[in-house]
Amino acid sequence: MSEERSGASRHALAEYADGSVRVCALDEAGRPVGPVAVERGPAEAVRARPGVTRWVWRSTASVYPRLLATGLRVPRCYDVEAAEALLLGHEGGYGLPRSLSAAFARLHGLPVPDDPRPTAADSAQPSLFDTGPAPLPATADPLAALLEVYAGQLARAGSVPHPERMRLLIAAESAGTLVAAEMGRAGLPWRADIHLRLLDELLGRRYPGGAQPARLAELAEEVSAAFGPGARVRPDLPAEVIRAFAGAGVRLSSTRAWELREVDHPAVAPLLEYKRLYRIHTAHGWSWLRSWVRDGRFRTEYVPGGTPSGRWTTNGGGALQIPRVVRRAVVADPGWRLVVADAAQLEPRVLAAVSRDRGLMAAAGAADDLYTALAHGGFSGDRAAAKLALLGAIYGQTSGDGLRQLAALRRRFPAAVGYVDEAARVGEQGGLVRTWLGRTCPPAAAGIPPEDRAEPLDQGSSSSARARGRFTRNFVVQGSAAEWALLMLATLRGALWDLAAELVFFQHDEVIVHCPAEEASTVIEAVHAAAASAGRLTFGETPVRFPLTTAVVECYADAKG
Repeated sequence: MSEERSGASRHALAEYADGSVRVCALDEAGRPVGPVAVERGPAEAVRARPGVTRWVWRSTASVYPRLLATGLRVPRCYDVEAAEALLLGHEGGYGLPRSLSAAFARLHGLPVPDDPRPTAADSAQPSLFDTGPAPLPATADPLAALLEVYAGQLARAGSVPHPERMRLLIAAESAGTLVAAEMGRAGLPWRADIHLRLLDELLGRRYPGGAQPARLAELAEEVSAAFGPGARVRPDLPAEVIRAFAGAGVRLSSTRAWELREVDHPAVAPLLEYKRLYRIHTAHGWSWLRSWVRDGRFRTEYVPGGTPSGRWTTNGGGALQIPRVVRRAVVADPGWRLVVADAAQLEPRVLAAVSRDRGLMAAAGAADDLYTALAHGGFSGDRAAAKLALLGAIYGQTSGDGLRQLAALRRRFPAAVGYVDEAARVGEQGGLVRTWLGRTCPPAAAGIPPEDRAEPLDQGSSSSARARGRFTRNFVVQGSAAEWALLMLATLRGALWDLAAELVFFQHDEVIVHCPAEEASTVIEAVHAAAASAGRLTFGETPVRFPLTTAVVECYADAKG
């Protein structure tokens, strides 16, 4: 049912240099219908039109936070800049400027302005400068430019091989921008007093002048002493650590924890503990607390689609990497609870859905624990072997037990393994792959994103081709999982609309809702319903289930997972 037939409506909103906005109603093709209204600002425009169900605007990040500051929310939006990025990627223009000004310039053959420089994802400090949007040409009318770009995007989305999927992806990405802004506004409940006590317990006394906390200084001394009298090894300098171990007859290629755990030497235990506490000190220590927690909330800027696969990142505060011990400071308000929901084995289930492998779909529909179901069907009951095989298929395990188990998996689920094998082959040959809804991977010339690199690369080498193949193999699954997560968030947001409950945290396959205690059971029902609905919306009708584990807790650290 269309918005118009159901009594819904969509309106375009464009901002002007004097702070005013122009607003007009649109039909399904993006054409204006009726007169253009002038309002003093976005808040006045939205407040005067409570029946509008979808706002078309340049970008949610530029408009919505100001609406939220006045107590206004909107049901849906169409984010032109988010849509432009998706369409450019699909057309082979990944990474080209995505702003309204850039899209308008491309339509008219004008010089294309660069996008404003983004803040580094998960930066340690708040952004000090906001360069603002790229300006339109002086002769361009903002509303006319918005309408022209929007209509062009609708036409472009309709011309791709699966237009209904691309439209859904744009809608999901736009919905994600609303969720991100609302979570940034709400903040994650955070008890600064508990955090301070935690730091004192873990790190010990603080010293002035930037000196190390007491516990780190003690561990550094233990590390040095383990290498003999007079040794001086600074644990935070990997080169010194590697040289010290070499002097003791132990050869290391890095100071990663997994490599250190394989070494039998008295310096290992204090070094591992130093590394653990040092990460807490630098990433979530006293400086972090001063910078990011205020008024009982940890607030960061969530960035939907911040990675090539569509996964989110954050600008500041390391919100997506909160250590378990630090989660003790995440405590619900008095009388409220945290509903923590975590998708179980999401990416293997997504592989079943996108590959349409009948056997894997049946297994993913029948069992809450997919790995156990696979183990009893072909891995002699060995759950670990089944898990290793399935994750090896997704992530490109090329040696050891994973390779042996993968052969068994290929025989049992040929369509599933063939799906990711084909994505890897295309990637190795320098081609592009797409998620289920149509998000496109970066071109080979862009290299492998840092978070996906498994080895040093030489452009054009065989190792580079293999690395790209691993990246594209995982991209088609991880990116499709990110689409499921977006639609789950959007559906859950709608279900919570009339409740006091609020979305306060999201990372990949986990979401936290902060709600009054009496709403917790309603929230749990909404979460499970949203997961099932997202599966149908994203992948159509399949046997695959997307179960969630849920916990109702007062403290985030008490939730399992």
